[in-house]
Amino acid sequence: MKAVVVEQYAAIDQIELKLVARPAVTPGSVLVRVQAVGIGFVDGLKVQGRYQTKDPLPFIPGTEFAGVIEAVGDGVAEYAAGMAVMGMARSGALAEAIVVPAEAVSRLPDGVSPEEGASFRANYLTAYYALTERTTLRQGEIMLVLGAAGGVGTAAIQIGKLRGARVIAAASTAPKRDFALRLGADAVIDYTQPDWRDTFKTLTEGHGADVVFDPVGGPISVDAFRSIAWNGRHIVVGFAAGSIPALPFNLPLLKGGSLLGVDLAQVPRREPAAFQRCMADLYRLLGNRELKPAIESVFALEDFRAAFKTLAGREALGKVVVTIAP
Repeated sequence: MKAVVVEQYAAIDQIELKLVARPAVTPGSVLVRVQAVGIGFVDGLKVQGRYQTKDPLPFIPGTEFAGVIEAVGDGVAEYAAGMAVMGMARSGALAEAIVVPAEAVSRLPDGVSPEEGASFRANYLTAYYALTERTTLRQGEIMLVLGAAGGVGTAAIQIGKLRGARVIAAASTAPKRDFALRLGADAVIDYTQPDWRDTFKTLTEGHGADVVFDPVGGPISVDAFRSIAWNGRHIVVGFAAGSIPALPFNLPLLKGGSLLGVDLAQVPRREPAAFQRCMADLYRLLGNRELKPAIESVFALEDFRAAFKTLAGREALGKVVVTIAP
């Protein structure tokens, strides 16, 4: 089968599409013919060996996928060949087939495309857990979303609106800001402008942000913390800007503010009950079409390098998806 194979940590131009052996189903697992793979910022870091944990070489990148079950292993009763599923693994998705434990997949709801299924779990679980478990975003509160046109930013916009918040989306280009407005943001800000905090202050009538949703990092994060309301909460979910900011400790004191972190990889192990609650809610919201992944950038498997470059160049609107089979 065809698969993207990382034989050494390197830039994406040095990674190749290869023919490898098709995986065999094992007890307790399912073999899925992959139709679509959602690519995230973390995937690009893993390929280069720059993520906080490294996959042993060689490996097939890609964590989120959707497809059709081809075979089930001994002991698997809840799935059967022919079922459409969506799932998430540590790696291995950028291939024509993947074997994962049965608990790593769930049924793809009726009316949900493979592209949407492959774009859902990581971003929406991150945003939903952050805004319902790590803190509680309340109706009428103001939420500032940084990096609002990216995969997790668009998820935060949609979930924020579902929870009745006023969502102000910060993005660096006019097309990204227009995209955020189409997704339901109440207002937008160009955070590349030196006076963006003044604009934000005007938009909030001096109140500031009750919640800052921050997948960006870098200097903009400290500026955003300076703009939170009294008792505001700043949620850190990533560092797409490439640098980790240092927060002056006097700011939380002056603002009565909280800095909260979300590491999705640890949630199932450390908070299994919260994980199950969030997944059940999200699965219902996806099935009801109350949440719909925003997908603008779709690439064929043979064009996987372009998918990674779109992410690295911060050119993507919504989730980046690689399609593998019809």
